[in-house]
Amino acid sequence: MSNRSINLTPPLYDYLLAQSLREPALLAELRRETALRSDANMQISPEQGQFLAWLIASLGVRHALEVGVYTGYSSLAVALALPEDGSLLAIDSDADVTAIAQRYWQQAGVAARVALRLGDGVAELDKLLAEDRAGQFDFAFVDAAKTQYIDYYERLVTLLRPGGVIAVDNVLWDGKVADTAVDDEDTRAIRDFNRHVHNDARVDLTMLPLADGLTLLRRR
Repeated sequence: MSNRSINLTPPLYDYLLAQSLREPALLAELRRETALRSDANMQISPEQGQFLAWLIASLGVRHALEVGVYTGYSSLAVALALPEDGSLLAIDSDADVTAIAQRYWQQAGVAARVALRLGDGVAELDKLLAEDRAGQFDFAFVDAAKTQYIDYYERLVTLLRPGGVIAVDNVLWDGKVADTAVDDEDTRAIRDFNRHVHNDARVDLTMLPLADGLTLLRRR
């Protein structure tokens, strides 16, 4: 028995996947393709994708946002979990890598649910606010430039309806957030973000030791 989160050793992690993961074949194929890339560490873990899908279904999400698409594992997991009339607005600045995501959305038959906006994340969120989209989204997932986390968050709080949920990836940053010897720009930005949301009375929050750390924020 333990009164704190246990350390996932490689055998225990394998057990977790074997006894929990129900990964659709197309998501597994996307994960295998992405693993061949030199930047494959940017992809979320399969159990995290499954958790996002579980959240979408459990919260009854119909309209979702994503900031940071990469090859599309998280967006595909979310799109598959959305209802037939659901929608995902996905934002990324890289046309080449998101072409992979678009191919898998097509193969999965969910492309009609996903709208891709190519551009800077903050700028695209500002465009949504200018389009009077405030309060129109049920859920948002953030996995993009760490130095802009607070900027994304401040806009997403307005774009989400009351009760809407924001999920933010990499908040434990491979443990570097707690290492005083580490002081690079990304690590400082994540520390600043973690402090910022912890002190924000507009939201309820919980930080989960899932994958590289996942913070869930519910707009009050």
